[in-house]
Amino acid sequence: MFQKNIDNIQCVDDAENISHLYQDIPPVVKKLAACCTQHGCFDHLGSIPIPTYEKVVQIINQARRILFPGYFSTTAINPANLEYCLGQETTELFENLASQIVLAIQHECFQARQSCTRCKGQGYRKAIDFIETLPQISEMLAADIQAALDGDPAAKGGDEVIFSYPGLRAISIYRMAHELHKLAVPVLPRIMTEYAHSVTGIDIHPGASIGRNFFIDHGTGVVIGETTIIGARVRIYQGVTLGALSLPTDAGKRYRNVKRHPTIEDDVIVYANTTILGGETVIGARSVIGGNIWMTDSVPADTKVMLKKPELLYFGNKGK
Repeated sequence: MFQKNIDNIQCVDDAENISHLYQDIPPVVKKLAACCTQHGCFDHLGSIPIPTYEKVVQIINQARRILFPGYFSTTAINPANLEYCLGQETTELFENLASQIVLAIQHECFQARQSCTRCKGQGYRKAIDFIETLPQISEMLAADIQAALDGDPAAKGGDEVIFSYPGLRAISIYRMAHELHKLAVPVLPRIMTEYAHSVTGIDIHPGASIGRNFFIDHGTGVVIGETTIIGARVRIYQGVTLGALSLPTDAGKRYRNVKRHPTIEDDVIVYANTTILGGETVIGARSVIGGNIWMTDSVPADTKVMLKKPELLYFGNKGK
């Protein structure tokens, strides 16, 4: 009992010692608020509309339920209720996407101080235009899944690829975002692909152009830049970068509409940790680029590019 009383006294003392620390928070909050009034501070205050990150992620997940019926749904789907379930999901997707596109367009108008562009009508039109691309996206993803099955002996079936391959997840989100990018929807395509980047480690800009039967094996660390062009039946491995050459500090304005990233033609394989840079760099069809290579020059079709085998040194207990 005596020990229990001592413990209680100690707890009271600890609480009193901790409580005064809360007094240190208001001065910090005042400094943070003051930062928001300074030039160059990035914040979003006031009544200017802006999309919601969490709702964009919900849109991605809803689109995946439509594109892969029965895989990510909480309701069992069968041939009898397929059209009903798809109709319900697609209608909700249209409404949710339209509201976020409207906010994105309004935000851009407010930021640029543009006159009214009939944001709501424009947003709903772009949303239905996207909905109309879903069958095409579904066909493309079916080809991407087949590319994974054809190119990876470890793939046991389509179910495994759909559920567990980060490459397919990144590609599926990219294909959605790319269609929105083509519709000139602000902000949302980049939010989508950066979400994919955060969950897969694969960074594909929505502006990149990627053909059918695309397969990313393993995937971690892959980077595909905005103006990259990739043909059909291309396979790349983890750590591959399709990027731009070194750019000056004012590149944001000077190179915004310039092709900065390479072109990879049909049936090319690029192995792990290879970097290919430059807007004029073209990897010809059916070429094979080995691993750990740095390239800034084009190669013609049917070319193999390999590093010369390095000399390995072995050391044991008795020396070399």
